[in-house]
Amino acid sequence: MNDFQYTDGEIYLQDEEGKKIAYIQFPEYDPQTVNVTHTVVDPSLRGQGVAGKLTKELAGYLRKEGKKAVLSCSYAIRWFDKHTEYEDVLSDPETEKKKAAALAGEACGLLGRKREDRSDG
Repeated sequence: MNDFQYTDGEIYLQDEEGKKIAYIQFPEYDPQTVNVTHTVVDPSLRGQGVAGKLTKELAGYLRKEGKKAVLSCSYAIRWFDKHTEYEDVLSDPETEKKKAAALAGEACGLLGRKREDRSDG
């Protein structure tokens, strides 16, 4: 599953009929920076690591192009927080770490404690 397609500000996958089934969008923020805004994967592909593959593809693209990213997409924020080997493509790694810390919690799966282990409930 490395048949990624590129358009201006987007990397995506298509199915056999040409329907877009997964994508990551990154419109230009300024000439050297993009804003990662959306990562979307069709339900039929969920659980296969497609979002991570798209984000890794984007990180490689940014390195190759010498561009940096700011992150608005919650998935991308969490992915880059876990994959610090790509922080060189972030416009401001410290700001992105703060965003990741703000997202941490039960809803996004970063809390890491089972409900019965918590003292608050």
